[in-house]
Formats: sequence, C-alpha cells, structure tokens
Amino acid sequence: MGLTKTEIFTEEQNRLATMLKALAHPARIAILQQIIKANACICGQLVDELGLAQATISQHLKELKNAGIIQGTIEGVTVCYCIEPTAWKILQHNMATFFSSYSPNNCC
Repeated sequence: MGLTKTEIFTEEQNRLATMLKALAHPARIAILQQIIKANACICGQLVDELGLAQATISQHLKELKNAGIIQGTIEGVTVCYCIEPTAWKILQHNMATFFSSYSPNNCC
C-alpha cells in the first residue's frame, strides 16, 4: 500500500485516524477496558488480567501511548499507565460528532 497523503486532510482528521488506528486491535481495546475498570493507573496487572506476554502488552501500550490515548508515569522500575483525559474527551467528542452527522435516507 502506498503512503497516505496526510497533508491533504485536516489536523483533526489525521488525529482521529491515528487514534482509531491505535484502537483497531482487540488487545488494545482489552487493555483500555482494564484501565477504565480499574479507575486508576495500571502498573503490572495487565499480564495477569489479559493472559498475554509482557512483551506483547508492552508493544500495545506503546502504540496506545504514541497515539496519545494513554499516558505513563515512571515509579521506580515500573511504568504505570492511565487514560489521557484530554485525548479521551477529544476522541469521544469527535466520534459522537462523526456518528451523529449521518441521518438515514432511502438512497440505496
């Protein structure tokens, strides 16, 4: 597949696409669900909760962090992750706006 011409899209469209791409894996959805369920920062519990290898979880956390959906803090040798509230609010707003912009008609 060729390179995406991101410069022809708005900043908002590019940001939303980046976030949705990060969400497009069931392990990442499961990770976010665990963080939300805990209602606190998650440090090392994800391996036990999800049954995935530490390296796999670390890679998924990296993707979520790079997309700005989660944030991490270092506590000793451990990195703890939680939802990045501003990014979450932007994602929530953009998706609500996107889905509510459609109204069914009889076109097809």
